Amino acid sequence: MIVGPEMVQQTTDKVKHIRARLKVTQDRQKSYADKRCRPLEFEAGEHVFLRVTLTTGVGRALKARKLTPKFIGPYQITERIGK
Repeated sequence: MIVGPEMVQQTTDKVKHIRARLKVTQDRQKSYADKRCRPLEFEAGEHVFLRVTLTTGVGRALKARKLTPKFIGPYQITERIGK
């Protein structure tokens, strides 16, 4: 039976090991997601849909997700702002 400082040391070592493994896994998942991600470029005159996140007056997201709209639009881009 381990008591005192040895138990604390083993526990902190295990926590460090778990955190390191989680970091490796998160980095791997991020690299997979980043490979699929592409920058979006829109030109004036194109039509786009906007993703909607509906909120209540309190600021929480609505619970009934089945019937809520996911996108609104189409909206036409009139001019480019920026570069």
